Parts: sequence; structure tokens; C-alpha cells
Amino acid sequence: MDMTGKTVMITGASRGIGAEAARVFAEANANVVLLARSQDAIADLAGEIGKTAIAIPCNVARFGEMSSAVETALGAFGSVDVLINNAGVIEPISHLATSDPDEWGQVIDINLKGVYNGMRAVLPVMKNAKGGTILTISSGAAHHAIEAWSHYCASKAAVNMLGRSVHLEEASNGIRAIGLSPGTVATKMQREIKASGINPISMLAWEDHIPADWPARTLLWMCSPAADKFCGEEISLRDDDIRKAVGLI
Repeated sequence: MDMTGKTVMITGASRGIGAEAARVFAEANANVVLLARSQDAIADLAGEIGKTAIAIPCNVARFGEMSSAVETALGAFGSVDVLINNAGVIEPISHLATSDPDEWGQVIDINLKGVYNGMRAVLPVMKNAKGGTILTISSGAAHHAIEAWSHYCASKAAVNMLGRSVHLEEASNGIRAIGLSPGTVATKMQREIKASGINPISMLAWEDHIPADWPARTLLWMCSPAADKFCGEEISLRDDDIRKAVGLI
């Protein structure tokens, strides 16, 4: 997939899937806009990639910051063709009855409102350009309750519906919206999950998790016409047919 002339905005780009996606899209000749709260990490990554990358410190939970980031991207590269909603948190892992209301709400602010803010900020730009792609990192937690993950499950279920809403309202304007459920990925989040010692996912061996470049490469494939049949839906990297289509197996 050649992304020459296209600009990709990635939230949560400081590490894990977001950082790997930045590298994969840069290798495909895309301009990449790196968003995260970790200013030093995205600055280092932008330096690694080179002149086709810019780093913008941003808290996705604040719409004003997301809107400003889109304007900065437009000023730097002239377009925002792809938005990857990757930013997400799972801490603090806690049973609902003992959860801290403010901390529970902060996860919703990042995982759900952050996705809405990104969509809301780029949609006018994409509609004006008569097309664009919005890719959102989902999870099996969107479809199944998991012990002590009420905040994460609720936010991912809502995000799945946000993607479907974008498809319903904007597909006629050339805007593609697809979710990606990557499964368990060898990232810092999985270390946090393992440290909690709660529920079967925390008991998985590290080698059971897929590398972060797998979902990153899948996100690039999702920008191609081969993924058009999944618009408005969610694909899973647990699906061998998807892995084969992407070239992972």
C-alpha cells in the first residue's frame, strides 16, 4: 500500500501500536502526525522518522487540543487523510464496587471521548476533501464483560458504536470507518494487565501476545480497497483469514 501524498494522524503514538503504526505508515511514504501526552517520546519518534513526521503534544480527552492538532497537521502537510484512534488506557483495573469514580471517568474521557474528539475534529476536513479513513482500535472487551474491566469494556463497546455511526452518516461522503480488534498485544498495557493478577487475561504468558507491528501492518492494509467490505464493521486479528490477507501468516 503506497501512501505517498497522504497524511496519517495517530493518537497514542508514543509507544506500542501507535509508535509501530507511525513507522509502518512512514515506510509506506505517508506523512505522519504523532499525537500523545508524552512529548519527549513522540519528539524522539519524529526525529527517528525524519521530515515526513511531526510531533504534537495532545490530550485527546480535550477537544480543543485535538482540533488544534488537526489545524497544525493541515498547516504542515495540507491534509488529514487517515485518523487512527489508538490512544487508550486500562489503569486503574478495579472491580466496579470498589472503583474510584473519578478514575473510572478519566478512562472514559480518554478511551471514548478521545475517539469522539478525534472523529469530530477530522470529519469536516475529510468531508471537504470528499473522502478519508477513520480507523479505531477496538477490543474483544467491546463484546464481552471482563472482570475488573468495566471502564474498559464500556468504553470499547461505545467506541464500536461510534464507528458504526460514522459509517451510517458519512459513507456517502466517501469516508471509511473500520474498527480493529487486535487481540492481546505485547505492549505496556499488557504488562499492567499482568501486574493486576485479575481475570484470565492477566495469566497469559508473554509469548501468547502478538507483536505490536502486526496490528500496525493491519492498519495500513485497512487503508486499501481490499478492506472496503469491512467499512462500518470491526475486523479481528484473531481471524486467520485477516492475518493471511495482511500477510502475517
